[in-house]
Amino acid sequence: MPRAVSADVKRLGKGSEEASLGSYMMNEMQNAIAVIGMSGRFPGANTVSEFWRNLEQGVESIRFFEREQEHDIDNASWNNPQFVNAGAVLDNIDHFDAGLFGYSGTEAELMDPQQRVFMQCAWEALEDAGYNWQSYPGLIGVYAGAGNSQYFRNNLHAYHQQAQSNDPVKSMLMELANENDYLATRVSYKLNLSGPSLNVQTACSTSLVAVHMAIQALLSGDTDIALAGGVHIKVPHRTGYLYRDEFVQSKDGHCYAFDERASGTVFGNGAAIVVLKLLEDAIEDRDNIHAVIRGSAINNDGAQKAGFVAPSAIGQQQVIEEALSIANVNPTSIGYVETHGTGTLLGDPIEIGALSAAYSSAAGGTAFAEKCAIGSVKTNIGHLEEAAGVTSLIKVCMALKHQKIPASLNFETPNPRIDFDNSPFYVNTQLIPWKSNDIPRRAGISSFGIGGTNAHVIVEEFINKK
Repeated sequence: MPRAVSADVKRLGKGSEEASLGSYMMNEMQNAIAVIGMSGRFPGANTVSEFWRNLEQGVESIRFFEREQEHDIDNASWNNPQFVNAGAVLDNIDHFDAGLFGYSGTEAELMDPQQRVFMQCAWEALEDAGYNWQSYPGLIGVYAGAGNSQYFRNNLHAYHQQAQSNDPVKSMLMELANENDYLATRVSYKLNLSGPSLNVQTACSTSLVAVHMAIQALLSGDTDIALAGGVHIKVPHRTGYLYRDEFVQSKDGHCYAFDERASGTVFGNGAAIVVLKLLEDAIEDRDNIHAVIRGSAINNDGAQKAGFVAPSAIGQQQVIEEALSIANVNPTSIGYVETHGTGTLLGDPIEIGALSAAYSSAAGGTAFAEKCAIGSVKTNIGHLEEAAGVTSLIKVCMALKHQKIPASLNFETPNPRIDFDNSPFYVNTQLIPWKSNDIPRRAGISSFGIGGTNAHVIVEEFINKK
């Protein structure tokens, strides 16, 4: 029930929800956030349910291109011995129901596919949450980020240059349709959402940072419902890449997170959005609750690392400890951590070292009854960049709902720089039941961005205590 509605109205119709709400309040859940809607487009999956099916089945959705089938790859690239003919692509990025959003065909043609796909995902996410935004009396906010508009640079640049002198109005329309600044506000405009609407840009951690900012807005009362997510769609779409030693891209098109074969990640394309609401309000309004966010934190590495693009163990450890403290849970109760897990020789050992130090420190000497499973969705679908963090969150929400932990792919022998034997963690390599020890199932999620902005979120299954 939105804060825009009076307290007297809010008190009506609580009935049997009082007991359920009271149970959560007694369990220190006053600041908890409900995930009440989800949507997305992922490599190999056009919906969240298809995405979960692929995770359950251990599908690796990286595509390897055939020369005669691809027109976006030039001969020089194909003939280069360092060329990797792989990518994590989306189907139907050129499909868009322009009329549904009140656009003409020409307007839609000028718009970055990132903007189009994200708008469609926003519509679907609110539908999944069960809300008619046209009649909802409260505030709905949007927090989101996107990749650079390669569509503008590669597809519209010459057309834009010509329009600048001949048709300044069309030139301005092209800029508005492709600038990242308008990603969130375009959704708010087209769906008539009057809550805060702002872009978040922190590279690879963008969408999980957007989730954190949406949480803060809900807790402060800035909005009643919040959409949080990200999108990254590269155009041209099927291009492959050139492998370079000591760089961040895999030499063979596979992501070997935490494995001795790790040589980097595969950058991919995708879009994902979650709909968030205060748990207290979601229970009262009888929303469909996918999972509960117990706490989140963000920080930046500052200058305590080897270089601007390098990760910092101290920064990562601190943000994880902060999230655990805010969530007020013992890390020994966490059964799974969805890692950043890019499959780089430098990044993976730093991440596991920071994660182990944070969880051990937060446990305060409490012994871990058994090791905690970890995994990386990047082994399934590649690194979705601005959409990566929220995709990890959706994976965890689905795992909690289905009470299963999917396999992290391509792991055989640990990276020799990672000391798993003396850590609380192990890489989960098969689909397993997620056991519960008389407490709610819980998970941690990490997302780290080039430039040093780190995010960690603690998520818990929703147990209806009616």
